[in-house]
Amino acid sequence: MEFAHHLILVGAGLVVLSILAGLVSSRIGAPLLLVFLGLGMLAGEDGPGGIHFGDFQTAYLVGSLTLAIILFDGGLKTTRNNLRVAWAPALSLATLGVLVTALIVGVVAAWALNLHWLQGMLIGSVVASTDAAAVFFLLHLRGMHLKDRVGATLEVESGLNDPMAIFLTVLCVELLQSGATGISWDLLDDFLAQFLLQIAGGSLLGLAGGFALLRLVNRLDIAPGLYPILAMAGAMLIFALAESIGASGYMAIYLVGFLLGSRRHRATQLINRFSDGLAWLSQILMFLMLGLLVTPTKLLPDLAPAIAIALALVFIARPLAVVACLAPFGFSKREIVFIAWVGLRGAVPIFLASIPVLSGIEGGMIVFSVAFVVVLFSMSVQGWTVAPVARLLGLELPPRPPPPLRAELDLPGSAGRDMAAYTVQPFSMATRRRLERLVMPGGVSIVTIIRDGVLQTASAIQRLAPNDYVLVIAPSDQMTTLDRFFAEGIRSGRSATEEMLGEFVLDGHAALGAVADLYEFRVPAVLRHMSVGHFLRLALHGASTPGRRLHVGGVDLVVRVVEHGLVVRVGLDVAPPPSARNRIDGLRIGLLALWDGLRQAMRRMIPARFRQE
Repeated sequence: MEFAHHLILVGAGLVVLSILAGLVSSRIGAPLLLVFLGLGMLAGEDGPGGIHFGDFQTAYLVGSLTLAIILFDGGLKTTRNNLRVAWAPALSLATLGVLVTALIVGVVAAWALNLHWLQGMLIGSVVASTDAAAVFFLLHLRGMHLKDRVGATLEVESGLNDPMAIFLTVLCVELLQSGATGISWDLLDDFLAQFLLQIAGGSLLGLAGGFALLRLVNRLDIAPGLYPILAMAGAMLIFALAESIGASGYMAIYLVGFLLGSRRHRATQLINRFSDGLAWLSQILMFLMLGLLVTPTKLLPDLAPAIAIALALVFIARPLAVVACLAPFGFSKREIVFIAWVGLRGAVPIFLASIPVLSGIEGGMIVFSVAFVVVLFSMSVQGWTVAPVARLLGLELPPRPPPPLRAELDLPGSAGRDMAAYTVQPFSMATRRRLERLVMPGGVSIVTIIRDGVLQTASAIQRLAPNDYVLVIAPSDQMTTLDRFFAEGIRSGRSATEEMLGEFVLDGHAALGAVADLYEFRVPAVLRHMSVGHFLRLALHGASTPGRRLHVGGVDLVVRVVEHGLVVRVGLDVAPPPSARNRIDGLRIGLLALWDGLRQAMRRMIPARFRQE
């Protein structure tokens, strides 16, 4: 009994210390996951904590559970739009990209450690996949908003590439256990069939289980606190079922999360918040445990070759794999460079490295040591520089206002309509005009307003004020727009400059389509490829002087800075006052879209050899 209490004391203390250390680390820009890993090492055998932990079986079990929870949460956060724009390049990276990375790293590992090529291939397979936990948390933790397709590709890839890495790792382990020195065509056919079974089986079980779980959540009338428990238990049931029949449980649980997160059900907020908290706890437990598992002094003999392998992975294997996979999809050079750089390695390689140790193959601990050094290198070098590299390459967009907390109310038989309560935030769009002049999203009705504890009707209120409690009924597809409408403004108020030049500042080189998606305004599809600055210059017929405005899709784009005739800084006014020029601006944009559409059609008709770039 005393041992159990001591274990709880140590475990809870480490979790609390991890959270507190994370607050300090965020101020110096340190990757939070690296802090968790470092605390585990400090608490371990070589650190001041002196805890001896070498149970790889327990580590594998805990790693499986926590990784499944993290992938479920990642699926919940993957939007339909992200999957739509990124599924093809992400799938290419998750299959071919992992294979190319494993082959290149395998060759380097065999040379650096003087191993058989199959042992080198095992090391390459273990470190070949990007880590879902690292990518999800590092991209979202600091509020980064990347260009649409770039961020979506990174997130979807990290959610889909584990099955390929697991397949390659298990293949190499089984070959080494059997004493094979090469791969025959018959053996390759067998393992390829197993891989297809994993992917197809995991996908089918994930989709079928996800729809069944979604229907169950919508049909059952249970206590609100039980919905997230039901969702998590159901997702883990599908994960375990897939693994038990030889399919990919990780693929299945990611798709279950995606279906629950992208479709309407009565417990969206409850499930999302519970899953987010559980994913954080899983992340902390996984990295603390992996830090405890490693003994830093035992890494020293293989440190130099492990660093050489890490350098080859980051600067050779990952970039070549990204170029090979993304070249057919029209990514720009800057986008390819960034995606190659954010090939973050986290807990997954260390988790996979426990497989050869548990299998008892020769050199299993070498694989584990190399994987750990590669993860430390990736988290330190790449994880520390994600945001600066995004800004350097011009791929980070300005942040939009943080969404307010939304309280959703169950509305039976609502036929696609939701009831929600918002607390009006300071300097939000909802406070900038009189109530009768507010441009509300289509189909939204204000039911009542509570001010200072007193119920008010919309007709009795002249202007919404901060801390007003507003009850609305709206179409389900308008809830995200309402989040932005009631959210707190990023600035503490609108200065005269902001009134003239717009509240948010955009890079003139940012893609118009990405900005439109981020701030949720519509632009003609044929113009989405243009940069914001080029679009303004063309639409204003070259008269792009600072202060000139163009009304597009309910917002105003404002020329801020012009250099050498090019618009390099653009303001965005999300709540522009009504103006008679709006129709004229709409006509300008329509004519520009017509002209650019005709130009593109004519360009496609001209043979490539006659085009003059």
